[in-house]
Amino acid sequence: MTMKPQACEQRVASIIPRPVHIVTGQGVFHLTAETIVRSNSAVSKEARWLQSDLSARCRVAPTRSREDSAANQRPHISLELAPETPLPAAGYCLDITPTVIKITAKDAAGVFYGTRTLLQLLPTTTDFESAEIPAMTITDHPRFAWRGMMIDSARHFIEVDHIKSFLDWMAFHKLNNLHWHLSDDQGWRIEIKKYPKLTEVGAYRESTPPYGDRKGSDHTRYGAFYTQQQIQEVVRYAAERHITVLPEIDMPGHMAAATAAYPYLGNSDLPDYAPKVQNHWGIHPYTLAPTEAVFEFVDDIFTEVCALFPSTYIHMGGDEAPKTQWEASPRVQALMQAKGLKDGHEVQSYFVKRVEKILASKGRKLIGWDEIREGGLSPQASVMSWRGEAGGIASAQEGHDVVMCPQSHMYFDYYQAPAAQELAKGAEFQAFENFLPLQQVYQYDPVPAQLSPQEATHILGVQANLWSEFIKDFKKMQYQAFPRIAALAEVAWSPAADKDYANFLERLEGILAHYQLAQINCGPIYTPAPQDETPAKS
Repeated sequence: MTMKPQACEQRVASIIPRPVHIVTGQGVFHLTAETIVRSNSAVSKEARWLQSDLSARCRVAPTRSREDSAANQRPHISLELAPETPLPAAGYCLDITPTVIKITAKDAAGVFYGTRTLLQLLPTTTDFESAEIPAMTITDHPRFAWRGMMIDSARHFIEVDHIKSFLDWMAFHKLNNLHWHLSDDQGWRIEIKKYPKLTEVGAYRESTPPYGDRKGSDHTRYGAFYTQQQIQEVVRYAAERHITVLPEIDMPGHMAAATAAYPYLGNSDLPDYAPKVQNHWGIHPYTLAPTEAVFEFVDDIFTEVCALFPSTYIHMGGDEAPKTQWEASPRVQALMQAKGLKDGHEVQSYFVKRVEKILASKGRKLIGWDEIREGGLSPQASVMSWRGEAGGIASAQEGHDVVMCPQSHMYFDYYQAPAAQELAKGAEFQAFENFLPLQQVYQYDPVPAQLSPQEATHILGVQANLWSEFIKDFKKMQYQAFPRIAALAEVAWSPAADKDYANFLERLEGILAHYQLAQINCGPIYTPAPQDETPAKS
């Protein structure tokens, strides 16, 4: 079918995240079943993925990828490493002419991201025998090294196939870190062979609050967990898409499921101590006890976790750890006296520093929520700043690396449109009370103005968090994540000086067509009326 010129122009515009530099060319490249995808061996995997994606999205089957000099005599797609290129790591050049599409980069990640841009240039229909790709040259590279999403399997379990689908869409948006929340008060989701009760007991709760009644009960037992084989499958699938999977085992708080499985891990010297897997959301009092037996448990846990996840960082949580049980525990009081710890915050700092040493012994780095600053931050720890930016700013000023994910702009479990408007559709549209429209996500800058240029180098990047209390299935997960994931991608990748929300919305039209083609359950794009107030920051 012949492409109308305006359709080509629309596809040039429909790239998210916005590339650093685009020069439009003349003519089109005709993608057909006769097209060859060729590469050298260093990026053969990227070539195979491109071939597979083109076949799936275009309903055409390009010739099997190969390195073949004869291919230069016919229209082809070429993927090449160019170590001498001045592009930064993960940057790429996508050069499209009527006879060849050439993607070059100094590393395989850059080549892969070039292929993701190419996919966004495809038509969003399936009724063609060939696709016409407009000629252009794109030179592009990411602003931040950390471009992440967090998913929560603890409150509601996410099937492996659904995680894989989500990874595909993260890759489509050039995101490269999946933070996987695997344990909490409401469920322990990762198999640990040395401690089988963590999943035999800790993976199951008696009931779950139904939509619309967060303090209620559905009176139905709920639970599931990932085997170590499934974990490895997800990690491998992500790595093929240049995504690092960051595991989170939340401690010392959010440990009701673990202490229900092994009560000695908690503050078992308290009267009427009876931990259980929690049936309701919120903050619960069950913390790990700072004993040597517990630190042996932590060491054992992270031995198995590190064997499954090759990530540089391991996330220990550290958030919302109530100090009440520690303050009432004779055992913890004795520890405080022996170690000169004056309050529960210093007990938490002592705990975090012990965990940091355990991870360092395994060649890994500790990262945690900004509460790990309480009582004094561990020397080499990195921080995820969620309670606003203050923890991230202070950490960067002290020389610690930081990932910004403030709830004011990066909590995708919040409503995308006003709560009343969403709940009018049904109780199943319940989300956390706060309101985070697409525009507010887009407007975020992960580098606070208070930081000097040197301090700003400690901002690793940005991440959005998708807590799952009100996300019971994958369709709801999509509804909360899309299209805000596109705004996140642009915040994380594109130059800050080039951000333009009106222009973003124009480009989003083409991306929404890709979502629609894939039957993504996309959430609303809320545009306030002129008299509406600016959404309050939470």
